[in-house]
Amino acid sequence: MKRRSSLSFFSGNIKVFAISDMIGNFARSLVFPYASLYILALGGDPAKIGFIGLLGLSAGLVVLPIAGYVTDHADRIRLLVLSGFLSSLFLLLIIFAQSWQAVAVATLLFGTVVFQFPAYASLIADSLSPADRGRGIGIMNTISSSLSIVAPFIAGIIVDHYSANLGMRILYTVMLILYLIGTGIQYLFLQENSPAQHQPLRLSALTDTLKQAYQAAPMLLKQMTPTLRALAWVILLSFLANGVASPFWVVYATEEIGLSATEWGTILLVEAIIRLAAFFAAGFLVDRWGRTRSLMLALIIASIATPLFVVLKSFSGILLVRSVIAVTFSIAIPACTALMADLVPRHLRGQMMAAIGQGGMMIGPAGGGVGGPALGYLFIPFVMLASLAGGYLYTLNPTLPWIFSLGTSLVSILITACCIRDTSQAEV
Repeated sequence: MKRRSSLSFFSGNIKVFAISDMIGNFARSLVFPYASLYILALGGDPAKIGFIGLLGLSAGLVVLPIAGYVTDHADRIRLLVLSGFLSSLFLLLIIFAQSWQAVAVATLLFGTVVFQFPAYASLIADSLSPADRGRGIGIMNTISSSLSIVAPFIAGIIVDHYSANLGMRILYTVMLILYLIGTGIQYLFLQENSPAQHQPLRLSALTDTLKQAYQAAPMLLKQMTPTLRALAWVILLSFLANGVASPFWVVYATEEIGLSATEWGTILLVEAIIRLAAFFAAGFLVDRWGRTRSLMLALIIASIATPLFVVLKSFSGILLVRSVIAVTFSIAIPACTALMADLVPRHLRGQMMAAIGQGGMMIGPAGGGVGGPALGYLFIPFVMLASLAGGYLYTLNPTLPWIFSLGTSLVSILITACCIRDTSQAEV
């Protein structure tokens, strides 16, 4: 018997996702770190930033339950391609926005493309064996993050040179072009790997699908093991912290600390380099040291580093904080995602990942987004409130979002220590 290559799992859909995600991540890394500045430039304020974040999540209350059910009964690749074209269309509205209200409307529409997330997560889970999931996800994240290393630095220069208003319009235009390219790659090269028979869905069936999805939610929760239930709480807490603080990292850095957009971009450049190197090593750490131990390590380090952002008010201090956060993020993502794949039965992955997320955590992202593929529809109402509260907390005292994040990290450490354990029989 021939020995299997240590990288034999990196092929097919995993390779396609690594390339298409590399393009998409570069586009998002150009835009998202400075999106809050665009809202301020169009007449908004911190409270409006939080309100827009709420709108971006609201559509998920209807779309995600449908997406989870449809993912288990439809062609997942078509769902991904459709979401790519819709995203490009909604970007046009943001590019030509004349007020923060127009951005709010576009963000609300953008929220409808979350139907891609369960399809994306389940395709990846189905493309990797349990033994390879930590390494597979880690290597895929390494490659998909490689091109985005320089994106925030480039974007910072553009924002400083052209102003937040015109500069962001340029960046959103580049994002639109790159989204179309990434969607084309997925359409041409992804392959469906589910053995299930897919039956066509009619528009008239969507109402019943939504009803059935919510009716299935209590049963899904009952089928969760204690470890999966605890993991869901840790993921939710990370999203609450993200909803409160994420849109304001760049606002605090520029308005309270006094950094320029280029300096903030330089910090994010260094952070991206560290995160890229750490992703590869983290995947092997998760597979060898264990998912739970790795997750605990990331949470402990994050609880120390995150509040230091509002204490160390210098370029070098903020650079140090963001560098440490990059390492914790790189460890938490493969640990948490691999745990989710190990714990959720294959035949329930689409519905379960739509309900509670794909397992990815949010530790200190500075991109400004409050949703993402790891956010399940059962979590959306709580994260919506967190997003809205974040704007008011920042207005009351700019340091409060990071104090809140510290509290969620401490609770997550307690839950992980008491309730989360690696499983000896991972789902395939």
